[in-house]
Amino acid sequence: MSDDVIWHCIRHNHCSFMAKITTGIFCRNPYNATGICNRSSCPLANSRYATIRDHDGIFYLYMKTAERAHLPNKLWERVKLPRNYEKAMEVINKHLEFWPKLLVHKIKQRLTKMTQYRIRMRKLQLKVREKVMTMPRKETQRHLRRMDKAEKAAQLEKNIESELKERLKKGVYGDIYNYPFKEFDTILEMEKDDVAPAEEEEEEEVEYVEGDNEMDDMEDIEDFGDLPDDDEDDDNDGETDEDDLSDEPVAKKPKGRGSDLRSNIGKKSKKLITEVERDDDMGIRRRTRM
Repeated sequence: MSDDVIWHCIRHNHCSFMAKITTGIFCRNPYNATGICNRSSCPLANSRYATIRDHDGIFYLYMKTAERAHLPNKLWERVKLPRNYEKAMEVINKHLEFWPKLLVHKIKQRLTKMTQYRIRMRKLQLKVREKVMTMPRKETQRHLRRMDKAEKAAQLEKNIESELKERLKKGVYGDIYNYPFKEFDTILEMEKDDVAPAEEEEEEEVEYVEGDNEMDDMEDIEDFGDLPDDDEDDDNDGETDEDDLSDEPVAKKPKGRGSDLRSNIGKKSKKLITEVERDDDMGIRRRTRM
């Protein structure tokens, strides 16, 4: 199909790449060299066409000829252009030596414009700028609702706590309480710390007490130190009168605090108990127990 027939169909019927606005008619085809919809710039209505495209910062020269029109997968020939502007111009002149001068001029203009915006892109990347972030509306609203619910729950817990404290003060629950274990243990430790020094002070106190029992034992030893033996008591039984033996206690010797006192210290006290029995027939009997 000739180029004129294709252009007639595109221009007067329908083209999916055409964009009509108030300022003019533009072309959205990525292979268009100028971006304007006209006969000389249309890549579909020209069997011999060339352009420059950018792939990740690398420029490529695309060329289309009529000899490859029947092979859609090999329709465009691609040549990589160097990053140096002058060397890229030399490559374009080499590959487009016998092409129309107007098309070659448009391709060189496109290379110049693309080189300039690549330089601006590098400068903008090096420049520190604030990054604009979009905030999702649904997530923000959901977060706000959760915050409101949390505040209401916190207020409810505070109200419950205050009401329970008031009831405890009034004595509604009696003497039964569930105290937290950690706080209870800390209080016990504090009480132990308060009691411990008092006990130590009590242990340090020294008291001296008078031994009353020892003195009584000493007096008993002195009293009964020089008592007569059993034989002497038997001899004296006949001499004593019945009136003298009736319910009279044993005579005590006067107390002496001499050498006997010192010798008897530490010994067991000996007490004599005398029992007197009187019978009408047998006479008087005396028993002595140590």
